[in-house]
Amino acid sequence: MNKVILIGNLTQKPTLSQTSFSGTPYCQMTVAVARKYANANGEKITDFLPVVAWQKVAENCCKYLDKGSKVGIVGSIQTRKYEDGGKIRTWTEIIAEEVEFLSSPKNNVKQDNSYLHEQNLYDFGQIKIIEEDEDLPF
Repeated sequence: MNKVILIGNLTQKPTLSQTSFSGTPYCQMTVAVARKYANANGEKITDFLPVVAWQKVAENCCKYLDKGSKVGIVGSIQTRKYEDGGKIRTWTEIIAEEVEFLSSPKNNVKQDNSYLHEQNLYDFGQIKIIEEDEDLPF
C-alpha cells in the first residue's frame, strides 16, 4: 500500500503547466510539514515536500491557493530516476489525489461558488474548501 496524508503550508504559489504530448494540466507545489519533535537544540524540524496534482485538482489548486495556504493532501509517493551529466539521480515526490483547503480561500472563491452546506463547505470536484468560523473560541 502506498498512501500519504500530509498537512502543511505551501511555500509558494502553485504553478500550472501542461504536458507537451496531451496538454493535460498539472501543478507543482512544495508543502512545508513540521515534524512532531524538535532537534537536539530544541529547534522544530520542517520537511519541504514536492507535490504534484493533475487535471481539475491542479487547476483548482492554482486558482485558489497561494503562498502560505494550509492544505491537507492525500496521495501517494512516487520516485523517478533520471540521468544528469552521466549520473543517475532519483527524485521523490507526492502525487496528490485529494487536496483539502484548510485555510481561508482567496477572496474570489465566494464570487465563483455557492455554499453546499450550512458548515460553509465548498466543493470543487475532488477539492474541498472549509472556511474557518471566526466565532470559535480557539
